[in-house]
Amino acid sequence: MRIFPLLAAIAVSALMYMAIFERDALLGLAQGAAQPPVPAVDADRTDTASPSDVAEPARVKVVVQRSAAAPLASAVIVRGQTTAARQVAVKAETSAVVVSAPLRKGATVKAGDVLCELDPGTRGAQQAEAQARRNEAQSRVPEAQARVAEAQARLDETLIKLNAAQKLGEGGFSSQTTLATAEAAVAAARAALSSAEAGLNAAHSGIEAAEAAVASTQAEIDRLTLTAPFEGLLESDTAELGSLLQTGSLCAQVIQLNPIKLVGFVPETEVDRVSLGAQAQARLAAGDREIAGTVTFISRASDPTTRTFEVEIEVPNPDLSIRDGQTAEIAIASAGVEAHLLPQSALTLNDDGTLGVRLIDAANTVSFAAVTLVRDTPEGIWVTGLPEQADVIVLGQEYVTAGVTVTPTFRDEAPE
Repeated sequence: MRIFPLLAAIAVSALMYMAIFERDALLGLAQGAAQPPVPAVDADRTDTASPSDVAEPARVKVVVQRSAAAPLASAVIVRGQTTAARQVAVKAETSAVVVSAPLRKGATVKAGDVLCELDPGTRGAQQAEAQARRNEAQSRVPEAQARVAEAQARLDETLIKLNAAQKLGEGGFSSQTTLATAEAAVAAARAALSSAEAGLNAAHSGIEAAEAAVASTQAEIDRLTLTAPFEGLLESDTAELGSLLQTGSLCAQVIQLNPIKLVGFVPETEVDRVSLGAQAQARLAAGDREIAGTVTFISRASDPTTRTFEVEIEVPNPDLSIRDGQTAEIAIASAGVEAHLLPQSALTLNDDGTLGVRLIDAANTVSFAAVTLVRDTPEGIWVTGLPEQADVIVLGQEYVTAGVTVTPTFRDEAPE
């Protein structure tokens, strides 16, 4: 049996035991060996350290900006687009062939200008026939009136004869047969009068039917001329000469651009800040052109998908330079506020996750103030919630907390 492997195993086991179970004792021995001997202290010496020998704790240096509240013309910013004030597709109401020369798109038209003229065909003959039937119906009225008068006279005659027969019968000078004959004659006369009155009513009805036929043919003829409903521009060529237009076929597209509308969608959190008649300015994406107008409509119902409210702004466009469908950034004026303009980097969060900034007071003690964002601009961010005068930490605010005293360097002062 070899003794050396056994001794090596015992040594390794002892080292592992000391390293695991007696670790603290080993560390103490190592530290004691590394420390130099402590010199003896004279018990009779009574010197103590002076206050000047005690170093003050180092303060964190921060950069501070003195900010004063300034009036800010608050506005609701939305994105939208231009929309024509009116736009209509002029379509045919009857079927016919176009007999007028076409107008080209881009042309200016006024209300009532002819856009498409259709071939009348046999519609003129149909109108003449309807007028003839109306004249015929009108000529029957005097005849029917004469028959009514004749029937009325005969009824009056038979009533007189009936009255005479009744009186003679009461005196015994007339027979019952004569009286019955007179009564039958009265009934026949009344029936003839009713028939004559019915004939007169039929004559009047014939006149009304004929006039309706005349009006229908005239309306059909009027449909042959398609005119512009309002002043505007043609967005398409009118129908070509010789083309057949069916009912519902497009003749032309007319668009009105003066005035023009700006349509945007305001979030539900901002809609209460918008009012009818409010002034609005917009910057068009094309050429950065600025235009101005007034709010003319605010939707009362939100879009179910985006939860936004439609707002329309009317803008004058006398030269028609603003086109339909241009993208615009719209600023709608609302009540102004007092706000501070700060660098966006000055914003921070406290332990509760509240957005705000850190301030210092006259004693250079740090405090936290929550703020509300109003507007983001290239120069900085406008916020509310601060006093009128505030010293805001703009650099180093992430390394301090409320209650800490700091060494400030103001932005308008040279650093030490």
